[in-house]
Amino acid sequence: MSHFQLALLLGMTVALGPLALDAYLPAFPSIAEALGIAHNQVGLTLSAYVATLGLAQLVGGPLSDRYGRRPVLLGGLAVFAAAAAMVAQAETLSGMVGWRIVQGIGGAFCAVSVPAIVRDQVGGQEAARLFGLIGLIMFIAPAAAPSLGALILTLGDWHGIFLLLAGYAVVVALALQGALFPRLRPRPKARTPVSTLVTNYLLVLRHTTTMRFVGIQVLCFSTMLLFITHSSFIYQEWFGLSEGRFALLFAANIALMATLNLINRPLLRHFPSVILLRAQVLLQFLALVALVIVVAMDGPLWLVATCIIAAIGCQGGIIPNNMANALEFFPHLGGTAAAMLGAAQFTLSGAISALSSVYGGHALLPIVVTMLACSAGAVLLALGAPRAVARETAAQAA
Repeated sequence: MSHFQLALLLGMTVALGPLALDAYLPAFPSIAEALGIAHNQVGLTLSAYVATLGLAQLVGGPLSDRYGRRPVLLGGLAVFAAAAAMVAQAETLSGMVGWRIVQGIGGAFCAVSVPAIVRDQVGGQEAARLFGLIGLIMFIAPAAAPSLGALILTLGDWHGIFLLLAGYAVVVALALQGALFPRLRPRPKARTPVSTLVTNYLLVLRHTTTMRFVGIQVLCFSTMLLFITHSSFIYQEWFGLSEGRFALLFAANIALMATLNLINRPLLRHFPSVILLRAQVLLQFLALVALVIVVAMDGPLWLVATCIIAAIGCQGGIIPNNMANALEFFPHLGGTAAAMLGAAQFTLSGAISALSSVYGGHALLPIVVTMLACSAGAVLLALGAPRAVARETAAQAA
């Protein structure tokens, strides 16, 4: 199948994550009122989903290596859809958090399967280009998600958002079953015992270059997740914007992400993805430095929003380049390597996001300072990354 067809179907699958994170952001005030809780406590439902999305990948990755991508991915979609329907029925914060955890398990099995499928089919610069194309297609989801959520709120209430997520997961499952799996190049299943699975994870953990890229992924994603978690507070409470204006500003982040993703694709023909990654991490850091200065000086909304959009937009180039480099060393353990990357990314970022909820509902400066701290760590790791990533035969042999 063509790269575009593969990217379209995998992009639809990856879009589950942004939809589950972003679609209900405009509904935070409504959910808080319905459940009788503080606005910042609703963020716990997001943090619980993200943390589970990471931890469950440690199980889903090896399962996909051993039993194949199809059963793990389709099973994940089924769990995701059922849990989304149950979230819509939740009447307490604990109930909502519990079903979001279950939803995170289903989402994890989907999330870990997509990069593994890409690594099954291509590698190197070609993988970076394919990841970029997948990212470009799935950017539609986070761009439209808050607006879609705001539209549903005008027609009904927040429950409808999660029912829509359940329906979307069913549609994706039907599309993958009919159009993707029958056309994928077959790969041998890894018939390995539990002891070997542990050994495989140790191979990834001991690979210092791979773990450097994992660290970059965690820290850069944390900057974005911190914004996502507190975006409703920043725009709707701190600056008093309506649901519609909030959705528009949120979509601006995705528009820049898509633009930088488009620019990144032709650049890959002339520069190694590691060099592009380093440049984009630095640009994100500079945008966050400017953001902290503006917030500390009590700057206006348009200036704060400009700095946020610039910082979050850099993810459009960071994500595809970093994922391709992180998975390059383990072509025969794509699911396991992707699980390690996803688990670290979502679990650690989710923990940082959850901790930020302690102060996230009271002031803006601590939020942006935390974003800057994460970005500074990513810069240090990126500056020490090798100028060109080459495969290691020892890792391949594993």
